Amino acid sequence: MAEKKAKAKDQVVAKEAEIKTVPFRGGGFKIRSIRTIAPFVFIVIIAFWEFGSQTGLISNLVLPAPSEAFGALRELVESGMLVVHLSASLKRLIIGWSCGSVLGIIVGLLIGLFPLARAGMSPLVSAIFPIPKIALLPLFVIWFGIGEGSKVATILFGTFFPTVITTYGGVDNVDRGLIRMGQSFGLSWFSIVRKIILPGALPAILSGCRISASIAIILLVAAEMIGAEFGIGAYILLAGSLFATDQLVAGVAILSTMGLIFAWLIGRAEKYFLNWRT
Repeated sequence: MAEKKAKAKDQVVAKEAEIKTVPFRGGGFKIRSIRTIAPFVFIVIIAFWEFGSQTGLISNLVLPAPSEAFGALRELVESGMLVVHLSASLKRLIIGWSCGSVLGIIVGLLIGLFPLARAGMSPLVSAIFPIPKIALLPLFVIWFGIGEGSKVATILFGTFFPTVITTYGGVDNVDRGLIRMGQSFGLSWFSIVRKIILPGALPAILSGCRISASIAIILLVAAEMIGAEFGIGAYILLAGSLFATDQLVAGVAILSTMGLIFAWLIGRAEKYFLNWRT
């Protein structure tokens, strides 16, 4: 009898050993990062552009070769004017975008959390948001003068409204089941906001910051084209008036690099603050 039980047990162990291991399938939707693709795409585009310029397929009068734009950028670096233009633009950009984003997040949270604020401020935001902020630049010049105040105000005003909309949209999209669960466990209003609503709205808030950063760079160029002596926008305006297309493309490349750096920084912030999603 004991031998039969031992044989049966050995057969069960053998069958369990034959069962194949099933891979874990609950990892969620995690996007795999492929770092080599983006540089490869940029290199291919620039190589095709250079080839077209050298062979005459692309006229240098219309679009200069990347080598010519690189030469103009090198002259800008060697003359020391790159630091002057870049520091002036970054100062305006950082102040205007930071203030606009902080104010937008605060107002967006107020609209998302308090019915009175939503009733009073949401229609106002919806009415002003579609207005092109560049069209208000002359008005800002009248209010704040032709100096730094009007330029910072233009960037601040342009980044404020998209940040407000994405913030209170993120608050509205927080799972109400989680909020009810927190209430059923006796959490206070402040704890629910801090532990449930803010983390749930943070993806939308950071996405709004990414969008507002691009808008800020656009408005920076427009503001610097009116009465600015230094700045990337002023440099591009001067190059365009002189028909120096190589310098113009170099200025555009600087703006593109600024956009890439801002996107990278916000992407790092998303990985740090949203690591709970993985």
